[in-house]
Amino acid sequence: MLKILAVVIALVIFTSIIWRLLSRRHALPCPTWLSWMVEMDNPFTKVNRAAVIIECLNLKPDMTLLDAGCGPGRISIPASRLVKEVVAMDIQTGMLQRVQQKAKNAGISNIQYLHAGLGEGKLDINRFDRAVLVTVLGEIPNRLAALKEIFHALKPGGILSVTEIIFDPHFQRRKTVLDLAKTIGFREKSRFGNSIAYTLHLEKPE
Repeated sequence: MLKILAVVIALVIFTSIIWRLLSRRHALPCPTWLSWMVEMDNPFTKVNRAAVIIECLNLKPDMTLLDAGCGPGRISIPASRLVKEVVAMDIQTGMLQRVQQKAKNAGISNIQYLHAGLGEGKLDINRFDRAVLVTVLGEIPNRLAALKEIFHALKPGGILSVTEIIFDPHFQRRKTVLDLAKTIGFREKSRFGNSIAYTLHLEKPE
């Protein structure tokens, strides 16, 4: 058993290194064939765990949630059980197909699927109560446009939750995220974790 665990850990480390090296040249989203990596909760950080991210959002049954860069649905699936509607958004068709299959297997019908990239203007204005970006922001070529689109898509008083961990190839420092967000009009509502693994809650003013 220990040998199997060691092999798995070695494989994860090797894959992460390759992905990080490739990402230095291009802002590469996590490929679909590596979705198993982002489906796992990181054992070294608490702040990146799906249950913790969702708990901090204070979701209510009448809310609509945007999971931007949803990947294989690590947030979309459990969050859909707590809110009226989830919009799972991703630039990769393969990731959206994985979420759809999971939702079908679980009998979940309140997830809408949006094949698009942030900044393309595909989100409705003032639609969402909450939005999440979990280790996604650094993969987006135009981060300012992406945050602007989310800002306009949130209802007044809505919250964008941004989670970053240093193990991610596209890790964004907290100050970098805050500086970008404040130029758009977001204000910091709360923060969790530390400088190398954190979640920021950014509020759209009423």
